[in-house]
Amino acid sequence: DVQLQAFGGGLVQPGDSLRLSCVVSGRTLGNSAIGWFRRAPGKEREGILCLDDNDVTIYYEDSVKGRFTMSRDDAKNTVYLQMNSLRPEDTAVYYCAARGYRCSASTTAFRSWGQGTQVTVSS
Repeated sequence: DVQLQAFGGGLVQPGDSLRLSCVVSGRTLGNSAIGWFRRAPGKEREGILCLDDNDVTIYYEDSVKGRFTMSRDDAKNTVYLQMNSLRPEDTAVYYCAARGYRCSASTTAFRSWGQGTQVTVSS
């Protein structure tokens, strides 16, 4: 049974940084694609970026390019989302999700989801 646990959210000010973690159990990162999604207030859940099994990051949301990066620690089976220069429009519940090998921006492509962690960017 694949389980994901996302944590690290919080309340920060514009321009601050935050790192989210996604701990994966039940599958190894070496044969997984891990995507980060977010659901902003009043909006649908959207894919923002994804790290595939070859450790390549694919961006689906232009507004996070140059500010958000992903990395992984295979020993801890954990994927990280480093978010810099946060903006109020980044406020959302952030979710990580896992699937085999290839990335996708579609929520329906992922079967395994973490519980979500709230990120609020406000002065």
